[in-house]
This record gives sequence, C-alpha cells and structure tokens, in this order.
Amino acid sequence: MKTFTKYAAERYTGLTDEELSERVRELARERNAVILAHNYQVPEIQDVADYVGDSLGLSRQAAATDADVILFCGVHFMAETAAILSPTKTVLLPDLEAGCSLASTITADDVRRWRAEYPNAVVVSYVNTTAEVKALSDYCCTSGNAEAVINAIPEDKEILFCPDMFLGAYLEQKTGRKMHIWLGECHVHAGIDPADIGRMRVEHPDSDLLIHPECGCVTQCMYHVGMGDIPSDSTHILSTEGMIRHAKSTSRRTLVVATETGILHRLKKEVPDKEFIAATPGAVCQYMKRITLPKALWALENLEHKITVPPDVAAQARGAIDRMVAIS
Repeated sequence: MKTFTKYAAERYTGLTDEELSERVRELARERNAVILAHNYQVPEIQDVADYVGDSLGLSRQAAATDADVILFCGVHFMAETAAILSPTKTVLLPDLEAGCSLASTITADDVRRWRAEYPNAVVVSYVNTTAEVKALSDYCCTSGNAEAVINAIPEDKEILFCPDMFLGAYLEQKTGRKMHIWLGECHVHAGIDPADIGRMRVEHPDSDLLIHPECGCVTQCMYHVGMGDIPSDSTHILSTEGMIRHAKSTSRRTLVVATETGILHRLKKEVPDKEFIAATPGAVCQYMKRITLPKALWALENLEHKITVPPDVAAQARGAIDRMVAIS
C-alpha cells in the first residue's frame, strides 16, 4: 500500500488551491469518481466536493451513487460505512490517520460484554463507531435521526445506546425512554461547555443559538430552557444538517453555532446574508482537518487508500446501517 509522504507532498508544492482543485475535478471525471465531504472538512475540500453533508446524508449519497469510485473526505468510520453500503465501489480515504475520538471509546468486545449483561436489549449505535461495533448493533443512527430511531423501538424493549453519553442523555430527555448509555464522548464537542454558551448569550442576546446534541453543554441547556433561564424560541438543538435548514429559514440575522467550526464555511456559503459565530472558536477536529487538497489529488492518482470491510462484518453491519438510512 502506498502512503502519502512528505516526498509525495513535494510534487504539489507551488500549486495554488485553484490549480489543485481543478486537477482533482479533472481526475475525478476520468476515474468516474464522486467526491463526498463532511461538513467539518476544510473549506477547500468542501468547495471541490460533489456533495457536502452530515453522516446521514453522506451515507445516502454513498448508497445511491453510480460512480465507480467514492473519494471520501471525512474520517475512517464514514468511509467504512460507504464501503458497506456500496460494496462494488472503490472507496478511498485520503489519510488513514483520519480517525475519531468518539468511535475509539468502544470496541466490539465492549459491545459483546454489554449485550451479555442485557441479553434482551436492543443495541443502538451512533454512526461514529467502527464497522465491527455496527455489526453487533440492531440499529445505527445519526444525530439527525436518532430521536426517530429511538421512537421506532417498542417501548417494552431495553435500549443500550453507544457510544456518546451527551447524545444519549439528550435522547432520554427528548423521548422519555430510559436507556443504558455508554460513557463515551467526542473530545471536540465535550469541550463546548455551558460557560461558552453563557458568554455567547451575554455577547449576542438577539442571536439564535444552535447546539449539536453531542455537546457537553446540551443537557444543562435543556434544563435551563425548561426553567425559563434560556429563551426556548431562540435555542435549538440540531444536527449539522438541521443547522443548515434552520439558518435558511430563521428571521434572525445572527446565529451562534455550537459544534465543530468547519460547519461555518458551509453556513456562510449557503446563507451569506447572515452572521455566524462559533460558540467555541477552538472546537476544531484535527482528524477532520487531516484531509487536504494534495492528499485528495494523491488519493485519486494512486487509488489509495482503499477502505474495505470483511464480508462477514459488512453483512452483519448492513442491517443496522440500512435501518439508519431508512429512518428519517
């Protein structure tokens, strides 16, 4: 397997982003490749992509594409999901070090032990998990459809929810379902705390506040909304795609955004007449930022790195992922 090294990078030295982008597009056409990029990718990757979206949207695009190659500009578990949904396609991840701190908090062995403790429970795994964990799950979900997934499970069933504890706590409050929740977290979202939200409320009192349900502040914000300390009409807990939709529809001109800062580029691009402010400017995922234009071009040139999932694991995981894609 070839890898992107400093010597490979030297080939692209001196090329502008515009020149690199044009080369990426030309080679994608030659390879019959579709370029998928997550909302948290760097701006130049978002701009060269055929589709930019959240995990659910990217999964749906991967399942529906007629391209021969999927260049996945995201992190490893997302490329795995694409490989499961499109087993006849070549799925490329430009950097194998693009991992996920949340996905690494739970392993397949952890799930096996958990299921043995609660043998009659339904396992719901957030999409931020490895293929092996998905293979041991009954449902997958994203932040965009997690509530609908929980509501689709019969009320007499126990639920094991993994791995994000903040999303799990949020879902308990939203659905009224008591769940067993894995104590995992995204290091970026966990760092967005109530103090950040309080400061933004003071500095931007007339703004809408958009909070991702993975954030460490989400349950306290829900509590304060319930107590009337935070206005309910301007506080919205949303997936990244939900944030895009809300930004387009709201009459407010300023929006404070509590999630990874990569989303701001797409928000400003699609809703240019409004102001978007990061609740926590330091909320940056270094894993997401590992994908660059030189690495994307290199990946298409060399058809690396190919992401595959063992057939038995893929077959087991497919059911849980199909349920995720089907539930809106």
